[in-house]
Amino acid sequence: MVTEIEFPRKLLLAYNAMCKPLCRKLGLPQTAFDILMFLGNNPEYRTARDIVEVRNIKANLVSVNVDRLVQEGYLERRSVAMDRRKTELICTEKAKSLMEEGRAMQQAFWEKLFDGMDQEARKAFMKALDSIGKNAEEILKGEY
Repeated sequence: MVTEIEFPRKLLLAYNAMCKPLCRKLGLPQTAFDILMFLGNNPEYRTARDIVEVRNIKANLVSVNVDRLVQEGYLERRSVAMDRRKTELICTEKAKSLMEEGRAMQQAFWEKLFDGMDQEARKAFMKALDSIGKNAEEILKGEY
């Protein structure tokens, strides 16, 4: 049985293991793949700062991997009209097929995680995760 301490670590290791063949095929490091998928799956986040804050990836790793993704044609940088100090990161057409493969892999990952669980158990798990997430937000706001 996986303990609550081991769970997040094992989940991340399992996800990375499923990503490895696709990352190898694409010639991208895991962090570059994660950045691209984050931007593609979450269009409300558009800056390197968003990646650092929301995905909790170190700024130097974000910088190096964004540079690589720009050089390889997966991302474009655009100045924000209202604030020239900000730069948006925009996924290119080239990134779209990569993201389709990435989303298919992510879907396969979720299906594998829920393997052997009926719909009722899946719903209960997702409801529990939602509650845990809300409780964590309250703790972060100092509401405990």
